[in-house]
Amino acid sequence: MGREFGNLTRVRHVISYSLSPFEQRAFPHYFSKGVPNMLRRTRECILRVAPPFIAFYLVYTWGNQEFEKSKRKNPAAYENDK
Repeated sequence: MGREFGNLTRVRHVISYSLSPFEQRAFPHYFSKGVPNMLRRTRECILRVAPPFIAFYLVYTWGNQEFEKSKRKNPAAYENDK
């Protein structure tokens, strides 16, 4: 009636290749090639990415400071109040 698991259907004219999970390594060359490659790519794109973030941070902090200033009352407007 049924087939074994792994051979559930028969597909004709389709070739698939796979590697056993027991033959694979989880993180091959992770520290020897992966980390240096990440650092190289970061150095290459930092000049394109950093200026917009710095500009956004400066505008954001300036906007918050101006907002806090606008919420304060002017003491000169209340000098003659009793």
